[in-house]
Amino acid sequence: MGKLTFIEHNNTKHVVELEAGDTLMQIAVNNAVPGIDGDCGGECACGTCHMIVAEEWFDETGAMADAEEQMLSMTPERAKTSRLGCQVKAKEAMDGMTVHLPEFQM
Repeated sequence: MGKLTFIEHNNTKHVVELEAGDTLMQIAVNNAVPGIDGDCGGECACGTCHMIVAEEWFDETGAMADAEEQMLSMTPERAKTSRLGCQVKAKEAMDGMTVHLPEFQM
């Protein structure tokens, strides 16, 4: 198993076990990472799992569907490498990935 690092807006780091096959949102929620709510349960319907993937890892997150693009378009803190954690499946190749969390979720 690998590791993922979630970094809160205040720079607090949370290093957690990477669970291949789970979404980044599931991993964050399962490890009580503050700032990731996942209110819709992973249905890409709320935007409360907004994450900003470190640029060097962004290609590992896969393609973005239209529904995710639409949801992120409403996020004021959207960045070039923003993703909804519920739409990104973790895989072993993500070992060492760093994900930043915005100050506010939608």
